[in-house]
Amino acid sequence: MLRPATPLSVAAPTLPTISRLGRGAAPPLRGRRSGTTVRARMPLEQQQVTLPSLAHREVARALAAEAAAAVPLLPSAVPVDVADFRNSAGTAVGTLDVRRGEPASSIDFMLHSSLHCKVPNGAIDITSVLIFLNALTDAPHFLMEFIQGSPTSMVVILDLLPRKDLALHPEYLQKYYEHTHLDKQREKIEELPQTRPYRSPSLFVCSACSPTAVSVTIDCGQGGEGTLEEIVCGHLASAVKEVLQIWLHSCARDTSEMEEAEREIMIKRDQAVRSKSIEVDLTANLPRMFGPDVSGHIIAEIRKAFGVQLQEA
Repeated sequence: MLRPATPLSVAAPTLPTISRLGRGAAPPLRGRRSGTTVRARMPLEQQQVTLPSLAHREVARALAAEAAAAVPLLPSAVPVDVADFRNSAGTAVGTLDVRRGEPASSIDFMLHSSLHCKVPNGAIDITSVLIFLNALTDAPHFLMEFIQGSPTSMVVILDLLPRKDLALHPEYLQKYYEHTHLDKQREKIEELPQTRPYRSPSLFVCSACSPTAVSVTIDCGQGGEGTLEEIVCGHLASAVKEVLQIWLHSCARDTSEMEEAEREIMIKRDQAVRSKSIEVDLTANLPRMFGPDVSGHIIAEIRKAFGVQLQEA
């Protein structure tokens, strides 16, 4: 998933993914138009936005449920004011769920977040699912993010994030990417006439992704709302499910024999990615969206999940 860096005037920041690590130009997302116009004199409780039901959000919800049923996770311990949050202006709303892996499992945590934000020309919706593994294995993390900027277009990021340098470790590339035929899912999505590759302006983002990452913009053009929904519920849902199954079978229950020095390098890499995500994505943008109090609670909970100390951000 490494998400495009998107200025707040166009799109709101999402919850911690490493997708917005760059500060380059945003993809050509248009605000998803709201169906109603809010009058200035309307009471605040009527002005507040709610999290809309969208096809991509249902795909993410089904994926998170399938993953939760297949891997050993503890119940969610996210505080109520972090599980569901909004800004005081009622223009942005989000949800966050973090579930830790059970003791002795290779699962570190699963994070599932959704964000809806009104923008001057409509609205933008961002949904993310991350499943990070711990130091018992060097298998890749699971990463998925959908960014819908209009009723007819969205950005899709889907990847198994490598935790080793693929050029230095060709056996890692073969085990998790070649032998699993992971690239077939990218090819299926990129073959659709409505898709075009998305290239992040951030070199850091590009370096963190695998060569099999699905990173595309889907644009169905004017009047293409139904077409986008068909793609999301059909081709995209199928690819997401297949990538998750590959990850569950090849990565989620995997344990790795590693030299201690090699394990330390991997841990350092993981921490660098997590710290960079919080530094650039969260602390820079969430306070502007939700204010210091609300964003402070959210960031603190994400730091806890990521294992990143306060001074690191």
